[in-house]
Amino acid sequence: MARIEQIGTAPPPGPARIFIRRHSVVTRITHWINVLCLTILLMSGMQIFNADPQLHWGNYGAVEDPSWFEIASEQNGDNIVGRLRIGSLSITTTGILGASAVDGEITPRAFPAWATIPSFQDLATGRRWHFFFAWLFVINGLVYLLYGLISGHVRRDLAPSTEDIAPRNLWHEIKDHARLRFPKGDKARRYNALQKLTYLIVIFVLLPLMIGSGLTMSPAMDAGYPFLLEIFRGRQSARSIHFITAWSLVLFVIAHVAMVILSGLWNNMRSMVTGRYAITPEESNR
Repeated sequence: MARIEQIGTAPPPGPARIFIRRHSVVTRITHWINVLCLTILLMSGMQIFNADPQLHWGNYGAVEDPSWFEIASEQNGDNIVGRLRIGSLSITTTGILGASAVDGEITPRAFPAWATIPSFQDLATGRRWHFFFAWLFVINGLVYLLYGLISGHVRRDLAPSTEDIAPRNLWHEIKDHARLRFPKGDKARRYNALQKLTYLIVIFVLLPLMIGSGLTMSPAMDAGYPFLLEIFRGRQSARSIHFITAWSLVLFVIAHVAMVILSGLWNNMRSMVTGRYAITPEESNR
């Protein structure tokens, strides 16, 4: 009997990708300017903090006054030990915070030299870097917000619908993110509920608090607008709020970058550089 061989057929090719326009030119430009500004602001801000590495509440904060937060160092025999203190909790952080290597030698310093601009201790230069990029950040943010309002981007893409904020939907979004299940197809064209709520909190809560508290720390601004001190309950309280909101923004950026990587680094980066984001018809029809 003749032997009949069954030849397997190759699987059909997957559906072709289609590219959608996900981010406008203005959104992309302001996004990358924000990346630059926030990087310089963080590094110069740590330089400024090094000049007085403790935080207080109220209007006064002398060295001898009790502080709620401090990055300090202490001598332990022949060694310098760095410590981070929050309230009554103290953590040894030698090598990173409080005491770190400068030219190969452990030196008292709140934030390490590699994390600050400039790397050497220079309050005046740090303030100049910080003020210049702070105003650039504010102007860039106003451009983005104005464009978003005029173009409808804020209303269309950021404002959550009633369905978005429904507890059942929010819980579903949280579970999907915890399982690293990200939107596909048509759903990827729009921000999901968690993204919308997070961006709104950042834009309308964190950033105004950070900018307002930063202005309140300026004696010149306080002289012209004394109500700032009343709003923030004193210059030292404003400094504490500025520190908290700045590092809250850092945590947001870390989470944002992690989501970008996990949900498709190249596709997300391409959409923020060229505006083109790839989806497939199969995903689009699910």
